[in-house]
Amino acid sequence: MSNIDYHRTTQAQRRAIESWDRGQLKTYQVKRLNQVLEAILPGNRFYQSKLQANNSPITSMDELHQLPFTHKEELLDPENEAGFAANLTFPLDQYCRFHRTSGTRGRPLIVLDTANDWDWWMETWQYVLDSAALASSDRVVMAFSFGPFIGFWSAFDAAVERGAMIAPTGSLSTIARIELIRSIEATIIFCTPSYALHMAEVAQQNEIDLTSSSVKKIIVAGEPGGSIPSIRQRMESSWDAKVIDHSGASEVGPWGYANAEGTGIYVNEAEFAAEFISLATGKPATEGELSELVLTCLGRIGSPVIRYRTGDLVRPQWDSSGNCNFVLLQGGVLGRTDDMMIIRGVNVFPTSVEKILRGFPEIVEYRLTTFKQESMDQLKIEIEDQLESPERVRAELQIQLGLRVEVECVPAGTLPRFEAKGKRFIDQR
Repeated sequence: MSNIDYHRTTQAQRRAIESWDRGQLKTYQVKRLNQVLEAILPGNRFYQSKLQANNSPITSMDELHQLPFTHKEELLDPENEAGFAANLTFPLDQYCRFHRTSGTRGRPLIVLDTANDWDWWMETWQYVLDSAALASSDRVVMAFSFGPFIGFWSAFDAAVERGAMIAPTGSLSTIARIELIRSIEATIIFCTPSYALHMAEVAQQNEIDLTSSSVKKIIVAGEPGGSIPSIRQRMESSWDAKVIDHSGASEVGPWGYANAEGTGIYVNEAEFAAEFISLATGKPATEGELSELVLTCLGRIGSPVIRYRTGDLVRPQWDSSGNCNFVLLQGGVLGRTDDMMIIRGVNVFPTSVEKILRGFPEIVEYRLTTFKQESMDQLKIEIEDQLESPERVRAELQIQLGLRVEVECVPAGTLPRFEAKGKRFIDQR
């Protein structure tokens, strides 16, 4: 079994790596990527096949584009009925961690990790926990189901490493979780943005003032929201707590963490090489251009991904004015490439609509449904609105999007609530 031995970094070492200039960082990434290629090519049939014409060590990160992209569809092995990912490097008995993608975009994918890979997950998570200043004195509530979806499993182990008290809440109801948060005087909560807002809704229904609780920080992931001002502000005002965003995926790992201002996400370029493909041209994106994020893992050997098309839409910014020189994604993950709608000639993403809707504090919940009408994309929006006034929402959508969109009020409590990723976008095209 060929693996890379990880030398865990200290917080001071991580801050030093973040301060490297682009030249230092690229040199480091070349070394890390060549170590990955050397470790996986002897046994990984998936990448043996993909890289057979490009199996020499690279001398510069500029050569990365010569390697083929990896798409999620390729990882779904049709001959494997169990659903194990196709990019495994080792026999199954070498793996000790089992997780499965949510399956919201097709057949679930089983992603496995070796003990060494899981150690790499712990290292990547330290950057996220640094951004939240999580300490051994914190009391942490993990508000997720602990099912096979990766969720916050790795966050749990990473926080344990820091010596914090961790409370899992997998089988508890929302009100029971709120009571636990209050009883143990939790200081940090891990959950999705949707669930942070749902807990606030349930607390209000039960006349519980969350702003007087001991919670000081909420670490969110799983969906856009943590870096979108209107959604972040709603969470922060509901809890009187700071929201810290981060991003990751089962097949990639925890690749991003929040900047100090909460306005975007840094790509952890110590552990991931990032590329950006312009949505408009299909070529490498320029500063601030709407683009698809492409990631290469620089430490995961058992389930590697090289030039992985994440499908995440972002706007990269390389010109850093702070202490961190990693590429910053302004606004975090803005949406998904396959969610884009073209409505009367205007490109619209669900996150753009959600950002507007969350600007109305009276809108408790919402659902977007897109469908075809005479070969044209159409959008319908349902809202639970305490004011029952869809006209003002239609007007704001027209101002900000330049479109008149159908908006309908529905009775309170009729739209679904979410603990994990919110499924507020229904694509019927």
